[in-house]
Amino acid sequence: IQFADLPKNRDGPTAHWRGHPFDRTCWRLGIDHRLTKPNHPWTNGQVERMNRTLKEATVRRYHYETHRQLENHLAALLDGYNFARRLKTLRGLTPYEAICTAWANQPHRFRIDPVHLTSGLNT
Repeated sequence: IQFADLPKNRDGPTAHWRGHPFDRTCWRLGIDHRLTKPNHPWTNGQVERMNRTLKEATVRRYHYETHRQLENHLAALLDGYNFARRLKTLRGLTPYEAICTAWANQPHRFRIDPVHLTSGLNT
């Protein structure tokens, strides 16, 4: 399954209209979609590890009657991971605490202040 056009096909005046739907969505949302080099799976290691963690905690352990049940469980799992789980690779901080620390030290790297981004609805 391909989720993007090759980088050589992404430029030009019509790239926005003829590109892959995933690329168009990223472009519309202001997301810089990057690809890793072929045959270099270690560059995707963190993403693959997180995907494995999510699968092991959800679909490999539970059967969901509805898609809504999966969404609710996944939201609770991500809240616990981002706001409660302390990670050794982040020197004992939660991912949220690490982001807030990075914001305090290097605010120029962020588009918005992440401190107000807490779990639940952001209204």
